[in-house]
Amino acid sequence: MNERELCKFEASVIKGASIAFQRLVKKRKEENGELIFARNGQIFRVKANDL
Repeated sequence: MNERELCKFEASVIKGASIAFQRLVKKRKEENGELIFARNGQIFRVKANDL
């Protein structure tokens, strides 16, 4: 796999992850749910409607 193909593959993986996250947020909003994130070792919850 050359560098160009690798960049194309990387872009498609990032795009797929973004779409999956958008679908997850949409589903949680419909369920009035929340998402759990971790940053710098701290875990916190966020209501999906706040996103």
